[in-house]
Amino acid sequence: MSDRIFGATGLALAIFYAWAALQVQESFLSDVVGPKAFPLIVAAILGLASLVILIFPDPEPRWPGIMQLAEIAGAVVVMILYAQLLPELGFVFATALASFYLSWRLGTPVLQAALAGVVIAVAIYVIFHLVLGLSLARGPFGF
Repeated sequence: MSDRIFGATGLALAIFYAWAALQVQESFLSDVVGPKAFPLIVAAILGLASLVILIFPDPEPRWPGIMQLAEIAGAVVVMILYAQLLPELGFVFATALASFYLSWRLGTPVLQAALAGVVIAVAIYVIFHLVLGLSLARGPFGF
């Protein structure tokens, strides 16, 4: 039953997302694809995945215990803090901290999680800022 509820919720979200994408006003200076294409693709994929879950649900799942739910809640809190601290700390530091915590909670030893956090943050920074030229949040040190 819970899979069907999840599938129906995902389908409703996909319909709303597609409707919201269709409300985007296009300027006369837009590219060939336009601003609606990516959101409509996301809505279509979400809708198809939700339909599969609705039509072919799994047997009743075994829900996680209180400790696993606390881990999930902790990850949600970290992602909210990440969004809040991104402008103050900058992309590299905020991403390194969030990546460290999430890697550590997924079972990586502390030192390896710290190294993973730094490598992930720097690699994403290099790809998105230096290679692709995208603007990322600047922290107190300018990156």
